[in-house]
Amino acid sequence: MVEPDPGRRRSARRVLFAVLAALFAAMLAYKILEAGRLEQTALFYVGIPALIALTIVLTANPRGSVGAIFVTVTVGLTLAGPLLDEGIVCLLFAAPLLYLVGAIVGLLLDWAQRHRGVQALLLLPLLLVGEGTIAEVPRGGAVTVTRTAPAGVDLERALAAAPEYGPVRSRLLRLKLPRPVLAEGSGLDVGDTRRVTFTPRTSLGIGARPEPRSMELRVVRHEPGRVVFAITRDTTLSRWLELEEAEFRWQGPRLSVTLRYTRTFDPSWYFGPVQRYAMHEAAAYLAETFTAP
Repeated sequence: MVEPDPGRRRSARRVLFAVLAALFAAMLAYKILEAGRLEQTALFYVGIPALIALTIVLTANPRGSVGAIFVTVTVGLTLAGPLLDEGIVCLLFAAPLLYLVGAIVGLLLDWAQRHRGVQALLLLPLLLVGEGTIAEVPRGGAVTVTRTAPAGVDLERALAAAPEYGPVRSRLLRLKLPRPVLAEGSGLDVGDTRRVTFTPRTSLGIGARPEPRSMELRVVRHEPGRVVFAITRDTTLSRWLELEEAEFRWQGPRLSVTLRYTRTFDPSWYFGPVQRYAMHEAAAYLAETFTAP
């Protein structure tokens, strides 16, 4: 019978201790950032995975540091649902960024330990941590999608009535994202309102119950071939962005839908394209809803 290598057992214990220490440090950092209302900044989405990587490499110095970092991030994401009351969508959107930052910092730390005297390079992946805290990047965004209605569809009449929502075809929007199920209200005169009920929010929190979600809109501008709705109340997308306006322009059978929004998450180089793509898919769904025969 081969005796276990004491060195390997000590190394395994160090890695386990490092993983637990990294999880504790990440949880503590989350609570501090949440208290300071910084949980939507790059300090959270870049700083926490960097903190995990630093804790593991400097505490245990494992041979495969990136693997240990990935394990820690995976365990952290698994615990984030029941302990932090996060939903599946939030975790899916955040996971690629957390793994990417963890891998970059881990590889740089491994390289720096093999080449002494270049530790200053470790500051490079952390330069974006200040975005949303001490540095600001333009947050406004807008997407426009155009669809053509089949013959016989009166676009102005369709927009004036409460829409009937059909099935969602977008792969992204089918990923547990909120979907409209009922719209109330009609008219295109300034002051006319709509109230849209969405599928309820479900989180992975222990004992969590589905939370109702809705959006209220009011017509603020109307002229021939154009109507603009302002979002007056939103419990649907407010966790991810601030949707401000929905503009509809039509000429003949062509309908263009423009959604204007403000990005609330950092870093911009990651969440900017993600939110823009999600808004594009939402605008396409609206355009297809109103041009449906």
